[in-house]
Amino acid sequence: MQQAGATAVLVEVDGQTTAAIAVRDELRPEAAHVVAHFRSHGYAVAMLTGDNPTTARALAAEAGITDVHADLRPEDKSTIIHRLRERGQVTAMVGDGVNDAPALASADLGVAMGAMGTDVAIETADVALMGDDLRLLPHAFDHARYTRRIMLQNVVLSIALIAVLIPLALFGVLGLAAVVLVHEVAEVFVIANGVRAGRTTHLPTLTALADRPALQGAIA
Repeated sequence: MQQAGATAVLVEVDGQTTAAIAVRDELRPEAAHVVAHFRSHGYAVAMLTGDNPTTARALAAEAGITDVHADLRPEDKSTIIHRLRERGQVTAMVGDGVNDAPALASADLGVAMGAMGTDVAIETADVALMGDDLRLLPHAFDHARYTRRIMLQNVVLSIALIAVLIPLALFGVLGLAAVVLVHEVAEVFVIANGVRAGRTTHLPTLTALADRPALQGAIA
């Protein structure tokens, strides 16, 4: 039962074992897609679970995860996160249960799967995804990278503009009115560029994530 990814529960009657019941958390159908997506983008994916090692390895193999930490208490998960951070690695923890809360708080980024998550996980995490489809995770990460690029563009543009306008104004090449006009026009461009961060049309849809060759290969 454990090798099949289930936890075995033994039933006793008058001190005699009479039955064994297999209890199993079914792997979400999109889990392998999501793991493959992150690995194809250079992320290392690990499983932190309180299940026994045999069950954990069986489920991890189905999801395409090779780094498995099992038999963990809540504080053990948090300790592993701390160790990764001490090595200089940036960590993101995804969880939905009470046992995940310490690790969610310890990670650089805590992500709670809100629709199926407990209140404490949602309150502790930095980000709560209200849907229960795991493919929302790569969608959110892709959007975060897109937003960061826009932020950097605006910062670089603002610094460059100030670096140019101050000397021009100082040496009298441009008058005060011209400097203010250029600055205000540039602000319009910065704001317009920032508005792009709210767009999601550039991102792949949840269905399209499973159509990528890298993901198809991982599923096969």
